[in-house]
Amino acid sequence: MNLPNKLTVLRVILIPFFMLFILLPDFIGENNRLWCDLVAAAIFGIASFTDFLDGHIARSQNLVTDFGKFMDPIADKVMVFGAFLCFMVANPYSEYRYLFAIVVFIVLLREFAVTSLRLVAQSAGGKVIAADKLGKLKTVTQICFILFALLEKHILFMCPFCVKYMPITCALCVAMLVLTVASGINYLKNNKEFLDPTK
Repeated sequence: MNLPNKLTVLRVILIPFFMLFILLPDFIGENNRLWCDLVAAAIFGIASFTDFLDGHIARSQNLVTDFGKFMDPIADKVMVFGAFLCFMVANPYSEYRYLFAIVVFIVLLREFAVTSLRLVAQSAGGKVIAADKLGKLKTVTQICFILFALLEKHILFMCPFCVKYMPITCALCVAMLVLTVASGINYLKNNKEFLDPTK
């Protein structure tokens, strides 16, 4: 197994650990929320960095493999959805659980649509649909959203409004949703030849 694939596997291994630290204060007490969120953010940050690193190494050193093509997008999506699901049930985020439910539904819908389109394009004409700029920006926004959701209330703890409403996190959530929808539509529009209902 080459280095990029090892980094991808490492990312998968890290996922349950940052999920654990997001949820842990619900079981050991809210007074432990700060250090748990810091650890969760650190693990998520490392996992996100491996996402950039494995792709960069694979492309620059010609180490792209079928295993990497299969596992890398799965690891990315599970990493993000794992955080979203934890936010839906963890106590400090519970007042946002309905928002997160809508967010998860929209992001899931987009990912299923784009993944299905890629499969159809690959099987129909051998075309590989690569991530475009909007898709990459969407992923970066997702990562920023999750990190701020974990850290904003601690960084801006002197401002009661920020602690309660987390305005930066909310703004990033809106940006993420806009980019999720826009990138999904862009993928469908640019590959509409594979969506012909008569075929």
